[in-house]
Amino acid sequence: MYAIVEIAGHQYKVKKDQQLFVNRLEGKEGDSISFDKVLLTDNGTITVGAPVIEGAVVKAEILEHLKGDKVIVFKKKRRKGYMKKNGFRPFLTKIQITSLGDDDDSEKDSSKKETKSKAKKSDNQDKLTIIEGIGPKVQELLNENGINTFKDLSEQSPEDIKAILGPKGGIYSSMDPSTWPKQAEMAAEGKMDELKAWQDELDGGKK
Repeated sequence: MYAIVEIAGHQYKVKKDQQLFVNRLEGKEGDSISFDKVLLTDNGTITVGAPVIEGAVVKAEILEHLKGDKVIVFKKKRRKGYMKKNGFRPFLTKIQITSLGDDDDSEKDSSKKETKSKAKKSDNQDKLTIIEGIGPKVQELLNENGINTFKDLSEQSPEDIKAILGPKGGIYSSMDPSTWPKQAEMAAEGKMDELKAWQDELDGGKK
């Protein structure tokens, strides 16, 4: 069985247990989400929506939030001497399709998914590597010092962060976290588009 469903403004052909990358979705890793804009299903008999299929739903689990590969945008106007080159990394969410069907079918295994979701939510951690300048090792170091969420990071001063990084020496001591609290504040408020636009102007988190 497969379905064609609209997710974050784009249409995808999906099957159960399939993993795919979509535009950034709200929610944390481990959350269960559903999409009700199902345009077509095929379980031996093809059903086409008008424009969507009433009662049909596709459910998925959020596996990871991440940034995609850098995209280069080059603009040029002939005979005008105008050339401009920009780049950006799109914000993406990796999901796994958990069920295809109607609302009643989806509810049958919802309790299992909700239990798993709550267990992951209890970790109360955000993916701090979304912040420009923070990699997995730095996130691990911040977590060890009680900074687990965007809100936690937004409440730190650059000096507080330097005090955590400095003792590690090497590349850590030379990092510039001056923009990290503001980036984290924007992430915590869900201003991902504004954050992405600003990050395109940053150099490894520096102004």
